[in-house]
Amino acid sequence: MHFDFTDLRLYLNILDSGNITAGAARSHLSLAAASARIRAMEASLGIAFLERGRRGITPTPVGKALAQHARVLLQQAERMQQDLADYAKGVKGQVRLLCNTTAITEYLPELLADFLRGHPNLDIDLQELPSTRITHALHQGAADLGIVSDAVDTENLQTRPFRDDPLVLILPRDHPLADAGPVRFSDTLHHDYVGLNANNALAVYLEEQALHAGARLLIRIRADGFDGVMRMVARGAGLAIVPLAAVERWPGDTPFKTLALQESWALRKLLLCARDFTTLPGYARALLLALTLP
Repeated sequence: MHFDFTDLRLYLNILDSGNITAGAARSHLSLAAASARIRAMEASLGIAFLERGRRGITPTPVGKALAQHARVLLQQAERMQQDLADYAKGVKGQVRLLCNTTAITEYLPELLADFLRGHPNLDIDLQELPSTRITHALHQGAADLGIVSDAVDTENLQTRPFRDDPLVLILPRDHPLADAGPVRFSDTLHHDYVGLNANNALAVYLEEQALHAGARLLIRIRADGFDGVMRMVARGAGLAIVPLAAVERWPGDTPFKTLALQESWALRKLLLCARDFTTLPGYARALLLALTLP
């Protein structure tokens, strides 16, 4: 059995992204090189680590065991590297940070840019995921830090406040609901919506809330970001639910109406979380400190 750290990182990137193509891209390898490495890993033990299907890949039982050992080995290697950084300048560390949609688009760009400027020997592996998948990844040791909605179960994780992040309904000024005042989400579900990309963490969350209400969102069109969604709503394409922070970032007066949602899940807060803040590597603790509100 001859696995190196590149093999192990590639394997975990494939599992985390759900397919070999995306895993190869995250590992900065060509698809052919990544496939060859996975085949060599499987051939060295004579057993398959991955099951290939039309919807992507899933680990076999031995593949799950390999993933657990790989995460431990890579985390230990990164901690060793950080411990030696005091003696060898220029050593680089990497923090893996998983975030939901609002955190990654509304709050983090400037914060992370300032942090990277002040820490030239650190890199950040940033990925957007739904909050439930983030907590699962943290439990599995697949990330250092996460930012999630307080609507998800964070049992057995440590948390700190990050930001208040209410969701609001936006709609064209001439829409029938425009003068309704605060509305219930269920009362909007027979109207057309402008949605985010189907794989977007907030889009997945809103689809789940609609299903809990016994309906589905009537999506006429999807946009890649909040700016595109708000511009389409302003021109009458439909309703949308976005973070209040995105609305407040709009320059000048908004060309659409903003209404509060009555559901408690819309009055959400964002939380920083980890399995144990005290056992984070030094570079991850530095990022935690930078993201923690004073």
